[in-house]
Amino acid sequence: MEFLDARRLTGPSLLFDGPAAILDIACEPDEADAIEAAWRKQVSKMRAALGWGACEFSRKDFVGGVSLAFTADIDALYTASDINEWAWAVIIAGQSGADAPDFDATLAALRAAAAEESNPAMLALQKAAAEHGVTFLWDDDEVSLGVGRSARTWPQRELPASVDWASFSDIPVGLVTGTNGKTTTVRLATHIVRGSGRNVGLSSTDWIAVNDRIIDHGDWSGPGGARAVLRQNDVDLAILESARGGLLRRGLGVDRANAALITNIAEDHLGDFGSRNLDELLDVKWIVSRAVRDTGRLILNADDNLLVGKSAGYPGKIVWFSLDAGNDIIAGHVADGGVAFVLDDGELVKIDAGLRTRLCRADEIPIAMGGAARHNVANALAAAALTWCLEVSIDDIRTGLTTMSQDSNPGRCNIYDVKGCKVLVDFAHNPHAMAALFDMAEALPAKRRVLCFGQAGDRPDSLIERLARDAWAIGLDRVIVSELAKYHRGRERGEVYGIIRDELLRLGAEASQVAHFEHEVESLAAALDWAEAGDLVIMLALGGAGPIRDYLRERGAA
Repeated sequence: MEFLDARRLTGPSLLFDGPAAILDIACEPDEADAIEAAWRKQVSKMRAALGWGACEFSRKDFVGGVSLAFTADIDALYTASDINEWAWAVIIAGQSGADAPDFDATLAALRAAAAEESNPAMLALQKAAAEHGVTFLWDDDEVSLGVGRSARTWPQRELPASVDWASFSDIPVGLVTGTNGKTTTVRLATHIVRGSGRNVGLSSTDWIAVNDRIIDHGDWSGPGGARAVLRQNDVDLAILESARGGLLRRGLGVDRANAALITNIAEDHLGDFGSRNLDELLDVKWIVSRAVRDTGRLILNADDNLLVGKSAGYPGKIVWFSLDAGNDIIAGHVADGGVAFVLDDGELVKIDAGLRTRLCRADEIPIAMGGAARHNVANALAAAALTWCLEVSIDDIRTGLTTMSQDSNPGRCNIYDVKGCKVLVDFAHNPHAMAALFDMAEALPAKRRVLCFGQAGDRPDSLIERLARDAWAIGLDRVIVSELAKYHRGRERGEVYGIIRDELLRLGAEASQVAHFEHEVESLAAALDWAEAGDLVIMLALGGAGPIRDYLRERGAA
């Protein structure tokens, strides 16, 4: 048994629809029942001593351990987390025979912590907001009512004695999660909405922004990014990227939304506690369905078997999208009067209660590269479904799909021309994304093909070998591997390169066809020095597309 973490859950999560304190424990499956029983006993004892009322308990079993949580008020979550840590210390002491923490001293410390954390005015405002149907957002520093143009925000300890409840309103909110395609779909959806004349608030792994006004750079795909966007008074509509890490560690940033999209479930970021296999990853991504279960729509990929299986019994409304108009899930859903967005004979079509509405042809979508980038056709269908659920007109969706250039989607499926040589730049970094990119690269005409890529060291050997096999299968003439030192993640320098090289040699590559450079720009430079007019350079920019774009400009790329 091993303590992993004790933390707050501030929004809908795997264990609850509301705030809670969670304890993560690494253990064997046959130890979990005893751990839970002992934990419940200690938590209940301390809560009673503190004079806290009743709570709910919850448990979630994972590969390699268990998560245990109990509900608490939003002004008591830090203290509740301390209770979890104390309970675990008592359990361990009982196992080892060591002295347990002194109960009276711990109780006194927890009472002091609870008194300092307590905020009755915030709880009263939260209750009143719920009674008036007004969105209530909170964090360690601020509390806000309403979202977008009507939002008002106060310091947590300077809350108003009264408010004009009629002055607050909501705006359309869309959530986006999944393994691949999130960023492109968010960017395309944002482009569509902006074209309709509305201001878009965006939180993502790149930044938080309102239209072109970037509020802050960095990964803001968790609850903090969502709150920051929804508190902006010039936002008419919000699109909030919700990544695995934030969903696991804190939960969702909102209690309800108009639409939630899950693009797909594929191998990536597996290995962390709580997401060690695809089923666990699916459960994490599925959290977004909580926000739309009662009043919104859940948008799902009908070509993803895991999502199809998970959807069985879902009580809310589903909108499906698919690259196959003949998909059985689509056929049954449409027959029942449901809404779907599909690719049918090269055209993107919306089907609603049997009525078909043409959006555009796949080859009219710039980022779909004439239809060769099928993964971006899927992203276009997803973006169309999301924006339609956010009340954007079909005409505006059609215009947006056919006007977003690759410059608006940097690092994702970009093609440049350097003196007659084509350079394909993408961020693909897991098997699902790379397979989609390799399919497109194989479809692009080229005399010769060279691949520049690297892999993070936390990938297992078998996965790195598989990526090398998939790459070689498209007919490569040369492979250049980037060292990517900041992605070693426990491996020695050259170790990942060695795995890739050995697998390529086993597949029949000559040693002269495999090269190795320290940095991605060096790999690209070597590829361009080797390439001639008519060749294709495939550049997977794991370390970031910015330096790659800058170097291509130096080489005169168009």
